[in-house]
Amino acid sequence: MISHMIDQEVSLRLFTEDDEEEFHQLIMNSKEHLKTWITWIDTVHSQEDTNESLTLRIALLAENGGYPMWFAILYNGRMAGTIGFNEVDKTNRAGEIGYWLGNEFQGKGIMSKSFKAVIDYGFQQLKLNRIEAFIAAGNERSRALPEKFGFKEEGRIRQAEWLYDHYEDQIIYGLLAEDWKELPK
Repeated sequence: MISHMIDQEVSLRLFTEDDEEEFHQLIMNSKEHLKTWITWIDTVHSQEDTNESLTLRIALLAENGGYPMWFAILYNGRMAGTIGFNEVDKTNRAGEIGYWLGNEFQGKGIMSKSFKAVIDYGFQQLKLNRIEAFIAAGNERSRALPEKFGFKEEGRIRQAEWLYDHYEDQIIYGLLAEDWKELPK
């Protein structure tokens, strides 16, 4: 999947070096919104920090045999967020999905459409047997996505993540290829 048009408003595509400024602006404009659940956001201070992240995402394309792991989410041609696989275990054919959406793009159904497209990609193109998500227990909006798409809650990792002033449990969600095939398309 190099570029994938989901509908007239939402599409996914590979990141390019041309995205550096727009991606940085999206992060900076959404920093307060994102830091509730994402601690890495505090490591982004400059355009160079963003550029390093994009360079890594682009380099991973070659390492993964030409299969992209991360995508820019576009909404009406504007970058709205990212989605992809934080890790892929090739031996066990399992991928860990991650995603975030900029503050101004919330509540438009963008992430639901993108999430479905990426799990389809994971099972169809990457031939994964399992897709999993690790989500902070209190992040109800983020937890609603895997639940909506047939993922099973498989467990809780107690106090797995330090979020500024408290530990947060993580919920583990999993979807198997055999279960995905049974879902309505």
